[in-house]
Formats: sequence, structure tokens, C-alpha cells
Amino acid sequence: MYLPEEHYLLTTALPASRAVLGNIDLCRAADYLDLLNLMAYDFYGHWTSRSGHHSQLYPSSSKEDESSCGAGIIAYLASQGFPARKVLLGIPLFGRSFPGVASPGHRFSKPSGDGTLEYHQLPRKGTKEHVDKRACAAFCVSSGSTGFTSYDNPETVKMKAAFVKQKGLGGLFYWTAPADSKDSKRSLVAAGFRALHSSG
Repeated sequence: MYLPEEHYLLTTALPASRAVLGNIDLCRAADYLDLLNLMAYDFYGHWTSRSGHHSQLYPSSSKEDESSCGAGIIAYLASQGFPARKVLLGIPLFGRSFPGVASPGHRFSKPSGDGTLEYHQLPRKGTKEHVDKRACAAFCVSSGSTGFTSYDNPETVKMKAAFVKQKGLGGLFYWTAPADSKDSKRSLVAAGFRALHSSG
């Protein structure tokens, strides 16, 4: 096959799961990969027994371990010899809902479908947006069918960008751009860009 360019970037997208990452020789993979897109989301969802912040950077309670948050998985990658500068921290442009509950840590009614809401639909109409600063996660609570919904917002993205800079990571990536808000003040991509390129 003819490839017109002499050099290409070799990247991979991997889930933030110790169960998956533990089966990969990460130190050796680093010799070949230019970037690793770490999907630091889906820690909780319709497949889990309890509700939770699906893209939390830190555990939301002392009952959770480091494998259920982005910072814990970043630490695991470092312990396996994968260079921080090659890691992009994933930001989801979607939320996950947990019907029948108002906070993390509870058994919930299974949603119809997968319980996913695009970011531009959040917070839900008639709800108030909150930020769990301990976990670095946004959420809203509806009395309707969606219940507790966990997602990212500009404030949490700014916090995650600060973490990226502090840890010397390669940057952020987003899944997936069409679900972002068209309002520049609410846009997660814009919030991440501003935070990564600010001097603060």
C-alpha cells in the first residue's frame, strides 16, 4: 500500500480499566505509540449495580478505590512505565443517567436504552447543575425518568485541564464533538482549550 507521507502518528484509544490495561505490556507499547487516548469515562453506567459519577477524576467517597477514577488510572499507567506526555485524558461529551436516585452509591432503576444523554442536552430542563468538587464531576437531578445524571461541564473540564498540566500529560481529547454545546460559554472543547492554554 502506498502511503504519501513519510511520518504518521500512531495512536490508540483504551478504556480506563485496570482489567483491560493489565493485559497490555504498556512499557513496550510506549516504544511504538505516539499517543494514548485514555477513555476516562464509563466508570459507572447501566451495567453497574450502583449509581456513580461516570467520568470522575477522583473517588467521590472513601468506599471507592483508585481504579474507579481518572487519576487512579493515570497513576497506574505511570507505574507501568508509560510516559505521561503521551497520554491524552478523555472528556465525554455525554452524560449517564441513573433513574430513581439522586446521588452516587445507590441501586437504581435500569434506564430504557443505555441511559446516555448528549452534553448539549444537559443539565436537564427544570434541574439545577451541581459540581462535586471532591470527584471533579458535574451532575443534575430530575424528578422524572432520568434521575441522577453525571457528566462534565466547563468547570470540571477546567479542573481536569489543571490536572493534565500538573501531571505533564499530553492534553485532552473529547468523545464526541457533535454532542458539544454550540454556546461558547458552555462548550467543553472551548473550555479545555482555554484552560490548557492559559498561564494560570
